[in-house]
Amino acid sequence: MGLKVYINGKLYPKEEAKVSVFDHGLLYGDGVFEGIRCYNGHIFKFSEHIDRLYNSARAITLEIPKSKEELKEAVKNTLKANNLKDSYIRLVVTRGVGKLGLDPFNCTGQQLIIITDSIQLYPKELYKKGLDAFIVPTIRNHYEALNPKIKSLNYLNNILAKIECINAGATEGIMLNKDGYVAECTGDNIFIVKSNEIFTPPTYAGILIGITRNVVIELAEKAGMVVKEEQLTRYDLYIADECFLSGTAAGIIPVVKIDGRNISSGKPGKVTLSLLKKYQELTKQCSE
Repeated sequence: MGLKVYINGKLYPKEEAKVSVFDHGLLYGDGVFEGIRCYNGHIFKFSEHIDRLYNSARAITLEIPKSKEELKEAVKNTLKANNLKDSYIRLVVTRGVGKLGLDPFNCTGQQLIIITDSIQLYPKELYKKGLDAFIVPTIRNHYEALNPKIKSLNYLNNILAKIECINAGATEGIMLNKDGYVAECTGDNIFIVKSNEIFTPPTYAGILIGITRNVVIELAEKAGMVVKEEQLTRYDLYIADECFLSGTAAGIIPVVKIDGRNISSGKPGKVTLSLLKKYQELTKQCSE
């Protein structure tokens, strides 16, 4: 049985899942999305992701044509139709079909799309040996231009940064904000460890408020670790004892090299590995 995609209340075979070329999500990136993980049939942090999707939509005056509970049920039904227990869920809401031109109020019929499929953002071996990162020239969007808290379909800022990190031969790109402070990576939040304390950029640094980021902070604090949200510079990254990333698709993954510089010993540190283990245990517990 082939993969099925949900579009506006109906399930279509993957090859037949289509939207209009006049959809403003395609023409102008006018829409929002969420990425969610499902572990052994359990949708991880489901309510938090749904809330963030509705917040993103509200911030751009986009109405989602379903209630939160109706949307949750649609996601569950799509997973069931695809017989998927371990998957990545992509929720997409576009402004809908409209005329050429920017006016969003000329659009009719928002498009609600649910894709459920597998995903492997990074090779498995990198979770054991760590990845290398590169601080890219492209800065994160100014929060008064396009607020990074909104998960919009306009992802060109991140794509440009990804191109730069690939051209530099690195696995992931680290983005600074307009003031030169560390913001986040192209698809993940970032943490460092220094003197057994954990640091991560604050929300006002111009970052997405990551749901996995919040889980990491909660796990660390429950384990008695000190977590501080502070402005970080590239210098702080270079002299860190450990560094790791967090995200829905990635989970928690160690970083062992930045801009060609080893982070401490150049191997994943004990705090990172401890949190990675706790995160894996948490996702396993949720699926039992």
